Amino acid sequence: MTTFDHFNINLLQAHEGDAFYELINSNRARLEDFFAGTVAKTQTRDDTLKYCEEIQERIKAKSYFPYIITDTKTDTFVGLVDLKNIDWNVPKAELGYFIDSNYSGKGITSKAVSLIIDMLIETFQFKKLLCRVGSKNLGSINVALKNKFELEGTIRNDYRTTKGEIVDLNYYGRIFD
Repeated sequence: MTTFDHFNINLLQAHEGDAFYELINSNRARLEDFFAGTVAKTQTRDDTLKYCEEIQERIKAKSYFPYIITDTKTDTFVGLVDLKNIDWNVPKAELGYFIDSNYSGKGITSKAVSLIIDMLIETFQFKKLLCRVGSKNLGSINVALKNKFELEGTIRNDYRTTKGEIVDLNYYGRIFD
């Protein structure tokens, strides 16, 4: 567990499906375009409980690591930082992140990402981390930049949102020696 201010960061546990469902459900409209897979697998509470079980297998296989940000004052899940698309040959991986709309703009995501990066580098010795961010998502762009990611390029027409819009994605990378 990692802590800062009144927040904890932990890997999502199988028994936390209800809290995970509440986090996704209360932010569903904000997340559906860029966290489409997670949103699709958490349509109902039962779906979410099954998904949390599946996630535990992915954690064991070291193919996915979902870190939950919890507000210790309210004992509520308020955000997610996940590590996905892991290539152990390099080793490199992609970070994704979001924060509950009520906590947005307060620097919580930036701090959580920073702490998770430190832990990932120490634990797994990644050589590169990357973030793919919608080119108009200023909040997520700022999180990447605050965490010393550099714009590697914009891939035009790279992603179709759940609404069917094709958008550009900025690719941000950070190299570790």
